[in-house]
Amino acid sequence: MNDRHFSARAITEGQQRAFDVMGPDFETAAFEFVERWRPEPDEDGEVEVTVTDTETGERHCFRIDLGSGESEACG
Repeated sequence: MNDRHFSARAITEGQQRAFDVMGPDFETAAFEFVERWRPEPDEDGEVEVTVTDTETGERHCFRIDLGSGESEACG
């Protein structure tokens, strides 16, 4: 599967920085973002990440548990 180009950002108060990430799919790109973003050490719980395919504009949102590494689609 070929990697695609995505733009990802966290949906949290004060978090405006987006990262360009590559990945085969939206969820992989969301996890790549979390690895690069590196939340504050005292931050745990969940983070919502919006991932946009830069070519098509298609967008998906994922809620990622920073403790367990599990994800689900945003509700």
